[in-house]
Amino acid sequence: MKRTVLITGASNGLGVEFAKIHAAKGDNLVLVARGKDKMNLLKAEIEKRHPVSVYVIGRDLSDPGAPRTIYNELKTQKIQVDYLINNAGFGDFGLFEKSNWEKQLQMINLNVTAVTYFTRLFLPDMIKNKYGKILNIASTASFQPGPTMSVYFATKAFVLSFSEAIANEVKGTGVTVTTLCPGATATGFKTVASLDNSNLFKGWIASSKSVAEYGYRAMMRGRTVVVHGLMNKIMAFSVRFAPRNIVTAIARMKLKAK
Repeated sequence: MKRTVLITGASNGLGVEFAKIHAAKGDNLVLVARGKDKMNLLKAEIEKRHPVSVYVIGRDLSDPGAPRTIYNELKTQKIQVDYLINNAGFGDFGLFEKSNWEKQLQMINLNVTAVTYFTRLFLPDMIKNKYGKILNIASTASFQPGPTMSVYFATKAFVLSFSEAIANEVKGTGVTVTTLCPGATATGFKTVASLDNSNLFKGWIASSKSVAEYGYRAMMRGRTVVVHGLMNKIMAFSVRFAPRNIVTAIARMKLKAK
């Protein structure tokens, strides 16, 4: 049976890789992002290579009403979503006291509100159909506070906590919720977040393809929380036992520019 996956943030980075993976598996795609031109190019490439259909929706998901608009559009088009990948998100670097509030609010709306609303909209349909998989993209930032990226780290902590709770609620329904926590990854994230010179991106950086493949496997197996990369796993585990002030200080050092 052919399945359909909705991928947010599908115009670059992990979103593009998730689209390619699912297309190669024979899944139809619903691609959502602001960059409609990029998605149309991806649609043409995918439909040329694979016998799947690609439906493109150009929307700014920092608009709190966007998820409902998209859900209603798909209902009108009679498109049933079997897999939901909440991938869209961005970060911002700098002291909170000097931050641009509108940008912080957009981040909260995209990283938190859109993830939560999409899940709320599509989850009842999945439960009714007794089948569905949700993959929410969090971060290794989920496991500790992040001075100079305070709002971003907090939004990812929300995604992790929220997703774990929903994963527990849906046990036995045929639906699974997986949270993927990548570390530094080669996407456009660091430039948008003004982290090009950060210590965080000076070491080993995972490829978008490897992270997406890892997340896809975890979602299909119904795992609850997965951390990509051995060092990231060690870090995520170790912060549970270290004093919070030390964890916070280390996080700030990693974000500091060289």
